Amino acid sequence: MSGEEVTEDMLEQATTLFSNNYGVWGAFPTGQQARRTGNRVKISAARLRAQCLPVHSNTAYAQVTIGGELAGHAFACRWTHLGRQVLWITQLVVHRKYRERRLATTLLLSLFDEKDEVFGIMSSHPAACKALVKAFGDLSLANTSLDFARNHAAGVISQSPIGYIRDAEIVGRLFHPEDNSGMVVGANSQFFVDHAEPLEALSVLQEEEQWPLGQLPDGHEFLFIFEREPLRRSRSSSSRRSPGRH
Repeated sequence: MSGEEVTEDMLEQATTLFSNNYGVWGAFPTGQQARRTGNRVKISAARLRAQCLPVHSNTAYAQVTIGGELAGHAFACRWTHLGRQVLWITQLVVHRKYRERRLATTLLLSLFDEKDEVFGIMSSHPAACKALVKAFGDLSLANTSLDFARNHAAGVISQSPIGYIRDAEIVGRLFHPEDNSGMVVGANSQFFVDHAEPLEALSVLQEEEQWPLGQLPDGHEFLFIFEREPLRRSRSSSSRRSPGRH
């Protein structure tokens, strides 16, 4: 559904899902906000609306329920860059009870529009990046080209109506060869969520395939952005023209 259709009740349910399942605060530098360390990262309905559904923007929301329980949701925002439509995932959360069921990929696919040509996410969790490429990339993470990110990441995020995306500091060896943080493509978001769970997931992914985005320093998030493959566009068009295909 469009962001304009999201009700306050939906937002309240979304904040509960996020606050109970997203993660906990990690250590802040130089003791800043130390009292928050170890507590769950929470968000209010008002802040969620401001961050993910800002006024005068093209936003969307998808949710999935299981047995009447909200099992997962995804927020997204669209804008254009150099005449191409960008679909950016601003929040993707799946309830801990329902993970490893492809719900994240299903949620992302439900957001797809035929005009979407560029896809992006800023997240500390490798599983979110993997879900994005499975939904829209037609390629494994290891085979996803970083050329588009190298050439266009700064321009794409500079056009975003979402403040924390637009203002993100792009970091990593892909953009700054002298970068020695271990990160290849990322953003210094100053978001100090605990990385224990993401790093565990990263370790598993690295055993399965090559991981292209590098390491995850504290206060940083992966910045994953790629363009829609021409072959996928051609195949999608052929499928739409073929009668009897569903």
